[in-house]
Amino acid sequence: MKRIFNQNAPKPAGHYSRAIAHDGLVFISGQLPIDPVSGEKRLGSIEEQTEQVLKNLAEILKAAGSDLNKVLKTTVYIANIQLWDRVNTVYAGIFGEHRPARAVVPTRDLHFGFLIEIDAIAYVDT
Repeated sequence: MKRIFNQNAPKPAGHYSRAIAHDGLVFISGQLPIDPVSGEKRLGSIEEQTEQVLKNLAEILKAAGSDLNKVLKTTVYIANIQLWDRVNTVYAGIFGEHRPARAVVPTRDLHFGFLIEIDAIAYVDT
């Protein structure tokens, strides 16, 4: 088991790892729309928040030796299911033709007033 560290992704704010790689898989903790350099909480539009979360995921994947095209599954937590079409548009634009398995979980409130959080499982070429 290997913990994944990357300066280009937000630091964990609690007792957890950004990601863990094990046996050819990488498990990424839920990512919020936080700018990794400034630590700024991105509370703009759902599109901006979704893009920042996926950028953070991409950076963690890169540090693990993977990338967005190797994502097997995501779980998308969204504060208001009414925003789903807008989230899906950004998500599809970033993932392109790649379509990982996905679960969408409508929630009420996310930490710090964010509208979205995404976790992921990907593979790493061995």
